[in-house]
Amino acid sequence: MPNMMTGLSFRSLALMLLIAFILWSSNFETCNARRGRHWRHSRTSSAASLSKKKGKNPSNGNHHYSPGGSKPKPPSQKAPASSPPPPIPEENIPSSPPPPPPQKVYNGGGHTAATSFNVLDFGAKGDGSTDDTQAFQASWAAACKVEASMIMVPSEYEFLVGPISFSGPYCQANIVFQLDGTIIAPTNSEAWGRGLLQWLEFTKLRGITIQGKGTIDGRGSVWWQDSQFDDPVDDEQKLIIPLNSTVEKNPPMPVAIHFISLSLNYFMHYLPVTDHDHASPTTVWQIRGELGRTMPSIKPTALRFYGSFNVTVTGITIQSSPQCHLKFDNCMGVLVHDISVSSPGDSPNTDGIHLQNSKDVLIHSTNLACGDDCISIQTGCSNVYIHNVNCGPGHGISIGSLGKDSSKACVSNITVRDVIMHNTMNGVRIKTWQGGSGSVQGVLFSNIQVSEVQLPIVIDQYYCDKSTCKNQTSSVALSGINYERIRGTYTVKPVHFACSDSLPCTDVTLTAIQLKPLQEGYHMYDPFCWQTFGELMTPTIPPIDCLQIGKPSSNRVQSDHDSC
Repeated sequence: MPNMMTGLSFRSLALMLLIAFILWSSNFETCNARRGRHWRHSRTSSAASLSKKKGKNPSNGNHHYSPGGSKPKPPSQKAPASSPPPPIPEENIPSSPPPPPPQKVYNGGGHTAATSFNVLDFGAKGDGSTDDTQAFQASWAAACKVEASMIMVPSEYEFLVGPISFSGPYCQANIVFQLDGTIIAPTNSEAWGRGLLQWLEFTKLRGITIQGKGTIDGRGSVWWQDSQFDDPVDDEQKLIIPLNSTVEKNPPMPVAIHFISLSLNYFMHYLPVTDHDHASPTTVWQIRGELGRTMPSIKPTALRFYGSFNVTVTGITIQSSPQCHLKFDNCMGVLVHDISVSSPGDSPNTDGIHLQNSKDVLIHSTNLACGDDCISIQTGCSNVYIHNVNCGPGHGISIGSLGKDSSKACVSNITVRDVIMHNTMNGVRIKTWQGGSGSVQGVLFSNIQVSEVQLPIVIDQYYCDKSTCKNQTSSVALSGINYERIRGTYTVKPVHFACSDSLPCTDVTLTAIQLKPLQEGYHMYDPFCWQTFGELMTPTIPPIDCLQIGKPSSNRVQSDHDSC
C-alpha cells in the first residue's frame, strides 16, 4: 500500500510538472511572438523616419530585413502580421531615368545658385508703361553666370523694354529665354537716339534658345508713316502694271521727282523754321512731332542674333517690327520652327526672317506675313533648309539681293520646299546687282504652291532699288538652280529670268511647272528669259520656250574674281 501510494504520488507530481511546463512554454512563445511583431514594427517605423530625412520612399526596395521577417508596411497600416504585404503604389515605382528635380526659382534676394530668373523678381512691372529695360538687364546679368539657366518673362504681363543687348562672349552656354508674356518697343524718339539697327539683340552666345507662347511687338506703325521717302522700292514692282496703266502702286520715281523728294525730306528733318504765331524759332522736329512723325530714319530690326552658335527660336510671335522681324548674322547652327511673324503687307522693308553669313540653318513649320521678303537669304549663307512654311502677304522667299556696291557674294546649298504662298508679289526669287562678283550655286525650289502670286519664278540680275543704276559688266555667277513642282495661279507673269549678258545663268532646270493665269487687274505677260541656259525636264504650263537648252557657247571660265 505504501509503495502504491508512493507510485501514485510520483506520477501525479510528474503530470503536474508536465502540465505546468506546457503552460509555461505556451506563455513563452506568445511573449516571443508579440516581441517579434513589436520589433518588426519598430524597424519599419525607423526606416520610414530615416527615409523622410533622406527624402527617399520606404517602399523602394533598398532596405534589408531580417531573415524570415515579412515585408514591412507603412506605419499607418494596421493589418495583422499574417496578412500579405500590399502592392507597391505605381507612383512609388522608380522610373528610369528618374524625373528631374523641381525647378529652382530665383527669389530676387537669395545668394544661392539658381537656374531660373524671373524678370519680376528684378523689378520689372509688366504694366506696359513703366520702362522695364533695367530689370531685363539685371536678370540677364544673373542668368549669364549660370549654365543652362532660364530667364522667365511671365504671361499676362506687358513689358516695355528699350533697345537692349543680351551679350556674351563670357556667358555660360545653353541659356533659355522663356517668353510667355509680351515685350513692347518704345514709340518715343528719345529712346532710339539718332537711330539703331536693332531693338532686342543676342550676341556671341553658345546655345541660346528663345521659346514660349509670348509676343515681341515692335509697334512699327509709328516708323512706317515716316518711310515715304526713306525706304527703297522693290525692283520687281516695275514689272507690275495695272490695267489702267495710269496709277501704279508705289511706282519708281523719276530722277527729278526723286531729287525733289529727298530735298524736301532733308528740309523737313534738319532746317529750322519760324513759328510766326508765337514769334519764336522752332525746329522741324517740333513740326514733325505735331504731325506725329518723330522717329529716326534708321529703323531697327526687332530681334537679332549675331555671332552665336546653336541658336533656337520657337513658339513665339514677332509682330509689327519697324524693319526686319528676325535676323541671324554670322551664326552657325540655327533652328527656327513654329513661330509666327505678322505685319501688314504694305509695311515697308519688314522682312520676316533675314539670314546673312550664317550656316547650317533649318526653318520649318512657320507662318510669315510681312511687307517684304518672307525669308531673305543674303551673302555668306550655306546649308540652308526651309520647309513647311506659309508665306503671305509679302514678297516671297528670296536669295539676295547680292553684289550691291560691287561686293562679292557667296551662297550655296539652299533648299526651299513644301511652301505655300498666297497673295505675294514674288514666289521664289534670286536677285543680284550689276557689278557684283561671287556665285550662287546648288539651289532647289521644290513643291511650292502659289495662289494669286504676281511673279512666281524670278531671277533678276539687274536688281536696282533706286530710280536708276549704273550699267556694269561683272555679275554674281548663277548655276545649278533647280525648280520643280511649282504650281498654282499667277496674276502678272509666270516666269521672269533676266540673267547677265557677260555671265549668263547656267544649269537652270524646270520640272513639273504648272502655273495658270488669274486676272486681277494687272497687265499679264508670257514667260520671259534672257541669257538663261539649262533644261526643261518635263513639259511646263505655260510652255517656257524661252529657256535656252544646253550651255552658252561663249561661256567664259569662272575666274578667281567669281569663285567663293
